[in-house]
Amino acid sequence: MKKIIIILSVFTAIAISCGQVTQKQETNAQDSIVANNQEIAKEDNTRTDEKAKEALTFCEAKGYNTDFCVLIDMEIHSGKYRMFIYDFNSQKIERKALCAHGCGKGEKQSSGAQPIFSNQEGSLLTSLGKYKIGARSYSQYGINVHYKLHGLETSNSNAFKRIVVLHSHTPVPSVEIHPAHLPMGWSFGCPVTDNETMTYLDTKLKNTKKSVLLWIYY
Repeated sequence: MKKIIIILSVFTAIAISCGQVTQKQETNAQDSIVANNQEIAKEDNTRTDEKAKEALTFCEAKGYNTDFCVLIDMEIHSGKYRMFIYDFNSQKIERKALCAHGCGKGEKQSSGAQPIFSNQEGSLLTSLGKYKIGARSYSQYGINVHYKLHGLETSNSNAFKRIVVLHSHTPVPSVEIHPAHLPMGWSFGCPVTDNETMTYLDTKLKNTKKSVLLWIYY
């Protein structure tokens, strides 16, 4: 009887030990996944943080708003967040959103995967460069609000004449749709985002006295 009890005790100890090892392995694996995701997120923000530093230097030099700016990275997949409202004070991305790029026309047409850029009037393409966000006005799209954009570089100098404005479009999702791309035709060159983000931006823009920078880069 004592032998049976001893054997059972040994098996029980082994089982408990194995369970602890398995649990420890699972915990370590979960910690590794979390750490990896954090590292990926950190890497994803590196380019944005670098652009934000450049943007702040520009805003300080030109007397623009130094609380926040809008950064749009056209190198990012159109089904992923690529519009960033960046808070200069906390040095962090305040909000992320999807953003459509210009569809183009004729022989110069963008695809969801590959945007083409132009400053030419009538091109229906996105123009790269820094913009000053201007006056608030009525839009027939989205939340019925748009903001005029004034191109500050040779690459986007025709923005105002082209009626390139910041606005929303109701069909633009407020969450990422990757691996799907945003459909073509939702933008004729304007940075077009979702209604929720535009509402959020509208509140911020209405309450600022200094000009706000919007920067589209690739």
